[in-house]
Amino acid sequence: MRRQFLVASFWLLVAAVPLRASVFYVTVAGLGGEPDYEQRFVGTAKELDKVFKASSGAHVYTLTGAQATKAGLSGVMAAVAREAKAEDDLVVTLIGHGSFDGVEYKFNLVGPDVSAPELAVLCDKVAAKRQLIVNTTSASGGSVAALERVGRGVIAATKAGSEKNATVFARYWAEALQDPTADVDKSESISAMEAFQYAERKTAAFYESQKRLATEHAVFEDTGRGEAVKVSAMQGRQGALLSSLTLVRIGGAQSAMNDPAKHELLLKKEELEQKIDGLKYQKAAMEPGEYKRQLTDALLQLAVVQGELEK
Repeated sequence: MRRQFLVASFWLLVAAVPLRASVFYVTVAGLGGEPDYEQRFVGTAKELDKVFKASSGAHVYTLTGAQATKAGLSGVMAAVAREAKAEDDLVVTLIGHGSFDGVEYKFNLVGPDVSAPELAVLCDKVAAKRQLIVNTTSASGGSVAALERVGRGVIAATKAGSEKNATVFARYWAEALQDPTADVDKSESISAMEAFQYAERKTAAFYESQKRLATEHAVFEDTGRGEAVKVSAMQGRQGALLSSLTLVRIGGAQSAMNDPAKHELLLKKEELEQKIDGLKYQKAAMEPGEYKRQLTDALLQLAVVQGELEK
């Protein structure tokens, strides 16, 4: 009887799920300065472009070469600001060189560079409530304080602006979005947190294999109010936003997003998974009985939607 009630309630919830537009992906390969870096930066940007364009309903903007200018980036962000709605997600990825003078971070572009405060203003104009900026450049740790905001996650390849050597984090970030092993929870989707952990681990392994002292240490901040941290130093609600933000879907989930009959089911599944993750972060502040009740209901609803997806 309880299951029948949950099934009926579930379908009412599915019917009420608003049509989500999609994720807006903006990827920029900055000034290389040398042919090797230029080729590497452009190659990584093109990899991400291909991955993102495979996502159902995605809006993908990729700037490379002569297009990767401050004016070009401003134009793209203005276009996104005109189109994006509050329920959409925004993912901005910076690939290349960065600089930090002890006060301000700048992303190196063709012509004038763009500073972290300027990039923050461009992103602030986008209505999307959930945003992610992935700064894979050298000295990227120096950009976090200027970019952070409630509802926006910031990932940096370096822990501080003083780590100024060229980074390898970008290559492993792109790899994470294409490697099924990055999907640690086997949800057929790769979250920002899963991609971060994958790229962080691979980056550390690279330096170990080369027997070199690591010159980059990736960090993130997603509360909008704190210091950037490593996964091992997470506390409280740190990591909640990154864990809930799906970057790409793989396998059956990707197929389901392209199937009109399963599209809304998949969205509901992801909504329930996010609710479960959120409850885990709130557990310490909740009354035990209420936590158990909400978790049980969410798990039962998740079982129903999973069953419908597998039919």
